[in-house]
Amino acid sequence: MSETELHSVQADLVAVLVAVTNGQPRILTTGSGLMLPAGPFTSNHRSLQVSLRAWVEKQTHHPLGFVEQLYTFADRDRSQEIGMRAISISYLALTRELDEAGQGQPGWQDWYRYFPWEDWRDGMPAVVAEHIAPALTSWAESASDSVARGARWQRAAMTFGLDGHEWNEELVLQRYELLFEAGFVPEALRAGANAPAAQLMPGFAMSNDHRRILATGMARLRAKIKYRPVVYELMPDEFSLLQLQQAVEALAGRSLHKQNFRRLIEQQALVEETGQMTAAGAGRPAKLFRFQRNVMLERAIAGNKLPLARTH
Repeated sequence: MSETELHSVQADLVAVLVAVTNGQPRILTTGSGLMLPAGPFTSNHRSLQVSLRAWVEKQTHHPLGFVEQLYTFADRDRSQEIGMRAISISYLALTRELDEAGQGQPGWQDWYRYFPWEDWRDGMPAVVAEHIAPALTSWAESASDSVARGARWQRAAMTFGLDGHEWNEELVLQRYELLFEAGFVPEALRAGANAPAAQLMPGFAMSNDHRRILATGMARLRAKIKYRPVVYELMPDEFSLLQLQQAVEALAGRSLHKQNFRRLIEQQALVEETGQMTAAGAGRPAKLFRFQRNVMLERAIAGNKLPLARTH
């Protein structure tokens, strides 16, 4: 029997829709947080991206700004349906979580719910030291010989910032893939890996390979914000510099040096003062800014860098 006869092929669009709300990175999900928004593409639009925009804007009631194709996922084991070969064309898109009245919409989740080891804003997360490092140590030691053991541990250390290696926030997919290979995520068990349940890492699993797609989107956005000011798509029309810094930190999973960050923003002339102040509250009122739209266009074309200034 041919593979064509064994497998039905289903092609879907899968969207990693990102917002930043109250300083937290958020993604739109379906199925009680188990899946990313997905659906069959239609021939009613001239392109896949136009189809995606129409579909997403209908769901979120917000126009999409930045949209970029991520990857086409077609691994044989990516669907949980027996006999089904699923192909997903994934996209990264930026939008807003709140509607025009400022009300939250259902289905939005903090992306660190799925990847708790990716949030380094307060330094190394406890999950890395308490769960991941010991598990990867055991995994490395279980290799067949000393060469393989050394190679496994070097890979683990470089990927997760262990043994003096610097944490690289862009390696989101590599970290997930390593935990998958070692059998430490539930998705690996579904694919036939053999690992004790006690070694499964904290972090909410997703259906099919949607957590792998989410990791791909997170990595792409973390790289993108360093050289293109796409973060403006996630901000309200007016914002304080603290709110802007918190949005960048939320996405990068890294804390930034306040003065260095503000100096970079001023040097690149990305924003301008509105003449307004934040409403008086618990803290001191702060100046409100807006992005200069002409600068946004120039920066998008030139690709000028918006560096992350790290404190650790």
